[in-house]
Amino acid sequence: MFPIRTFLVLPAVFAAGACLSAQQADTVLIHGTILTVDAKDSVAQALAIRDGGIIAVGTDAQVMKLAGKATRIVDLHGRTATPGMIDTHSHYAEAGARDLFQLKLEDAVSIADVVARVKARVALAKPGEWVRGVGWDEGKLAERRYIHASDLDAVSPNNPVLLIHTTLHYATANSYALKLAGINEGSKSPANGTIDRDAEGHITGVLKEAARAPISALLPQFTQDEIKQGILKEMDDLHREGVTGFKDTLTGTQWTALEDLERDGKLNERVCALWRAGESVASAQTVLTAIQRTSPTPRAYRHGHLATCGVKIFMDGSAMARTAWSYQPWLKDGNVDEGNTGYPSVDPQVYRQMVRLFHQAGISIGTHAIGEHAIDWVVDTYTLVEKEKPTVGLRHSIIHANFPTPHAIDVMAALEKQYDAGYPEVQPVFLWWFGENWLPTLGAERMRLIFPLKTYSDRGIRWTSGTDYSVAPLAPRYGLWAAVAREALRGKHPFDSAQAVDIHTALRSYTVEAARQLFLEEQVGSLEAGKRADIAVWDRNPYSIRSSDLKNLKCEMTIIDGKTVYASPASATAY
Repeated sequence: MFPIRTFLVLPAVFAAGACLSAQQADTVLIHGTILTVDAKDSVAQALAIRDGGIIAVGTDAQVMKLAGKATRIVDLHGRTATPGMIDTHSHYAEAGARDLFQLKLEDAVSIADVVARVKARVALAKPGEWVRGVGWDEGKLAERRYIHASDLDAVSPNNPVLLIHTTLHYATANSYALKLAGINEGSKSPANGTIDRDAEGHITGVLKEAARAPISALLPQFTQDEIKQGILKEMDDLHREGVTGFKDTLTGTQWTALEDLERDGKLNERVCALWRAGESVASAQTVLTAIQRTSPTPRAYRHGHLATCGVKIFMDGSAMARTAWSYQPWLKDGNVDEGNTGYPSVDPQVYRQMVRLFHQAGISIGTHAIGEHAIDWVVDTYTLVEKEKPTVGLRHSIIHANFPTPHAIDVMAALEKQYDAGYPEVQPVFLWWFGENWLPTLGAERMRLIFPLKTYSDRGIRWTSGTDYSVAPLAPRYGLWAAVAREALRGKHPFDSAQAVDIHTALRSYTVEAARQLFLEEQVGSLEAGKRADIAVWDRNPYSIRSSDLKNLKCEMTIIDGKTVYASPASATAY
């Protein structure tokens, strides 16, 4: 636990009358609890903002000396301000259009529920028009099984249907869609994908990883306008949850949409983009060329809001899909799935060439790796390319890093210390959202060891939090709670509580540590003079409430660059 000081005093700011006049505040926040999340985890009462930046943090009396006739005074009435939350792994540019224009299934409670929603959407569609949805999770359905083509066929005989699983790593297609894609009983699974079959060997309609490619090639694409509408929708939702920045995985088309919004002054978040690098050296070279053309200075933010931060490569799949690359077999319905240790999403040697290409070009890399075999391969690859061309500060990351081996943990610690690289970007919210639904696939031992947050912290490994939205809900409060409580959706505790962290550590993973992974540590992440005024105001103090209440925190106000982008209409705070 970090030491807490009652007030943060900045004597240089409160030096002389002439200085006070020159730094008269545009806005002051007073009568609150300011969790600065600085190096000493200092706590103050008030802060002052000028030209979008923080100019003072201290007591009410000190900060009010910077208020003039034109200063906007925000009375927090005892509420708590923290740095704005930062999500270090997400898919908002992709998910927004899906949220607006496709069926949302994350709250579906049964297969019958899903089928009814598909039937209603089919009734509105033209014959032959695609019906698409996303978010189903067999662990949350009453039947506790996959949705099959046979479940959908009766209500969609004249329309292709594709329903993407919440993990985004597998999907169910109806028979119409399977026929369009040429997938039939004689089709074989690709090396990095799975065509699911039932006990009799018949295809079920469930397609995992690369097995989805024939259908994906047929899907209509969202227009630029639809993508922009989706991003605006997601930003509004993020503001309501105190989120002021995120690292997003996207395509060139989605990057263009973000560029348009930034140019038009509508990008009210700080967005750190990871371009999808594909699965070959050729696709990696194409993406590298595009990055060098559109973002000649990687990691440099346009007007402080949009930057190309690097690329994303997939090393493996999903634990729930049993496609993550592991050493030991996964389980299927609680029994050993003999021979299934998952598989790499890309040839491991090709992956190594791709990483080398980007590293030598000075481009940061985020690699999706969930299984222990995948994580070992990734951290060893990072070590190899760093030794070939030592480059400090690219901050290559391991996205998810669910099941690191002791070797991987040792290598992460060494990479961070020597090269400022090898950072795990984890999703504590998964512990809650998937929870005991993982048990039939992972088994008790893997469940116990998943996301070793305390071990990371004890070893001095810096780690950050994210949501992977739309895989899990976007509100950071769920991730804060899950990191502290390690509790599953239905209240069970299948995880090792020794790997829990305190709220101070959890909050840092969403603020000051997260800012580093967006290459923004000099601008945001803590509430200190000289940094931008990205602030979230909460109804309660996360440091002083019960851990079970963390998930119920309510964001009352969100400020980005000193401007209020969200204010709760129910709040008593004077805005």
